[in-house]
Amino acid sequence: MAVTLNVVGMTCSHCVHAVTKALKAVAGVEKVSVSLDAGRAQVEGTAKPPALIRAVEEEGYKAQMVDSK
Repeated sequence: MAVTLNVVGMTCSHCVHAVTKALKAVAGVEKVSVSLDAGRAQVEGTAKPPALIRAVEEEGYKAQMVDSK
């Protein structure tokens, strides 16, 4: 399953690293790709969207699901 999150508040490469690390720590996440320019995170694996959103928000950013496949 692939989930795309819209992430608000990222302004630099440190933000991208923090969001990537937070998402990779969620159980069931297999692959993470975060784009600063697009303000989005693409996550593959079996993790549920609410857990992904919570992980991003615990880092201080806003997140919402864009779509899932």
